[in-house]
Amino acid sequence: MGSSPWQNWSGTESADPARTVRPGSADELATAVVDAAADGLRVKAVGAGHSFSGIAAPDGVQVDMGGLDQVVAVEQRTGLVTVEAGMPLWRLNEILDAHGLALENMGDIDRQTISGAISTGTHGTGDRYRGFAWQVKGLKLVLADGSTARCTEFERPELFAAARLGLGAIGVIAEVTLQCVPAFRLKAVERPERLDAVLEGLDEMVAENDHFEFYWFPHTERTLTKRNNRYAMSEPSRSPGALSYWWNEGFTENTLFEASNRVGARFPRMVPGLNRLAGRVWSAREYTDRSHRVFASPRTVRFREMEYALPREALPGVLRELKSMVERQGHTVSFPVEVRFAAADDIWLSTAHGRRTAYVAVHQYHRHDHGPYFKDCAAVFDAAEGRPHWGKMHSLDAATLTKRYKHFEDFLRVRNETDPDRRFANAYLDRVLGP
Repeated sequence: MGSSPWQNWSGTESADPARTVRPGSADELATAVVDAAADGLRVKAVGAGHSFSGIAAPDGVQVDMGGLDQVVAVEQRTGLVTVEAGMPLWRLNEILDAHGLALENMGDIDRQTISGAISTGTHGTGDRYRGFAWQVKGLKLVLADGSTARCTEFERPELFAAARLGLGAIGVIAEVTLQCVPAFRLKAVERPERLDAVLEGLDEMVAENDHFEFYWFPHTERTLTKRNNRYAMSEPSRSPGALSYWWNEGFTENTLFEASNRVGARFPRMVPGLNRLAGRVWSAREYTDRSHRVFASPRTVRFREMEYALPREALPGVLRELKSMVERQGHTVSFPVEVRFAAADDIWLSTAHGRRTAYVAVHQYHRHDHGPYFKDCAAVFDAAEGRPHWGKMHSLDAATLTKRYKHFEDFLRVRNETDPDRRFANAYLDRVLGP
């Protein structure tokens, strides 16, 4: 048992934990929590470190979840799959493949652990689909007193309502039960379109496709639209060939994009021209493959990210204001703005709680100063009553956030009951939930 400095993937957060433990069972996890309490230390479970916010930053005992990464049970008939909380999504997808199952929806990165993905509100896109936590049907938690609790919609329902998207504040998740679906293929159609055409036809594009999203390149009128539609596994696979995959996923979206951003960081005046070039290089293509191979893509270019969930109807006005603001304030933005969609849900701290949602994510290359741009974007999002993604960069605190979530006080009540001493808190949670 030792420790070493911790840093997240993007380099936005770091910490010096007092010690690191790597439990291999729920019992060992419970012992780690009890031992931390005896030493007066706070506890933070750490997965892949893919959050841009400080939500997982450990300042006391860092719990490395890598030792809790096994399959517990697979019920092929019902689609219920239980895994340990430290399992990464990419491995989970391999296991589901072997059983003819799949996750209903995914984001575009599969490096996170399952517990990290649900606890931060990870989501994909699709006007008929909801975020990751919606797929959770049961949890096994270690609470602050070292006890183990199981919860579902019917067993300890309030604990479940809080913990299924719990920010790591309710307890440490040991096991997750997911409602999976029969395996399916996605047909992906990607093509460049003008921003005004996308905004004018947005309702139809979102309604007519299972999973629609688009990227807008700041300083240009260019977007890249992505339409992913679901088909049975009996449909033939037309996965991209090795050369096509290398060109799009490896070279264009990573190697070439990294080079373009490095040039832009050194010569900011070149960024608008580089964005116009990127909009042309990211060309139209079509392919069909297993769902998770289409949902997720490799990401090697380092960046910072802020994302807000907005009322669906506010999106066109927000994007037009973002476009105007970037030019008005003279920002240099080399990364595209990503726009996705989700159905309303009823999870207490879900960013899509109670309203059809459009997600707008803004990014900045890690060698660019993201501060001024993100601050101005946040002002636009806040004016539209946006809710920031819990795992991405923002500056809101509990006093503001409580006004944007109907069940914020209910969440705090459960937290007070399960963790009165704030064993699972850290500086980020102190800010967004209060001390």
